[in-house]
Amino acid sequence: MKKKYNNPVGVGKYTGLLLIFPFIAGFVLFTLYPFLSSFITGMTDYDGIRQPEFIGLNNYLRMFSDRNFISAVAVTLKYTAVLVPLKLIFSLFTAIILNIEIRGIGIYRTIFYIPSILGSNLAVVIMWQFLFTSDGLANQLAELIGLEPTGWYGDSAHAMGIIVLLRLWEFGSAMIIFLNAIRDIPREYYDAAKVDGCGNIRSFFAITLPLLKNVIFLNLILQIISAVQEFNAPYMITGGGPLRSTYTLGMLIYDEMFRYHNIGYANALSWMMFLIITIITAVTSKITRSQTD
Repeated sequence: MKKKYNNPVGVGKYTGLLLIFPFIAGFVLFTLYPFLSSFITGMTDYDGIRQPEFIGLNNYLRMFSDRNFISAVAVTLKYTAVLVPLKLIFSLFTAIILNIEIRGIGIYRTIFYIPSILGSNLAVVIMWQFLFTSDGLANQLAELIGLEPTGWYGDSAHAMGIIVLLRLWEFGSAMIIFLNAIRDIPREYYDAAKVDGCGNIRSFFAITLPLLKNVIFLNLILQIISAVQEFNAPYMITGGGPLRSTYTLGMLIYDEMFRYHNIGYANALSWMMFLIITIITAVTSKITRSQTD
């Protein structure tokens, strides 16, 4: 005869809910509430001192006549269009190289990933600034090969190039995703291609790239989101100059919030950034699907 155990009323019914309650509470308090609060604040005139005044969509309409906003969006899109393809190509190329099985390959993979861990911290930024000063290492190397020194921070293209190089140097996260995907491709595909006379380059375009299309799309979206939200590098290296040529949308939001105390407008700008990311992601997804169908 089976022994019956008494189960307190409701314990089994609510155990799952009790276990996920910390996640639900954290999501509501630190994600959902700030998300909705930001949207509501973006529809007010608020400076953090006096009571917010509801003004509807005025903050959003203001953007289209704000030259700083239009310029910041243009700079952000230009920066994204330059950085993201370069970063994807470089990280994929590095992942292919690091897929070679040689002694100590794990050490090489770690070395290539270290820049992503360091990120744009203060020490890295100071080092980067020194590299491109008038008497920095970049100009010293240029003089060694007979080139004229360059004013890196006085030219718009050069200033943007400095920031792009810094972010390109931090390719480790995209590289790791590519490397894991490449290692999951069955070796038999390459062996069969080799028997058919395919070289490494043809195998790359016929086997590797088609099988990596989903991972490429994933990395593309992640890098676009990161690039559109760029703030640290231009803020710490160029300060948005020269002539606001590196002044991104993230910097505009920061200035409106903490320098000018236009809290309502800053929140509206944040939502506009969210909308830009959503549109770019949707368009990229549409294009990718149309090419793979």
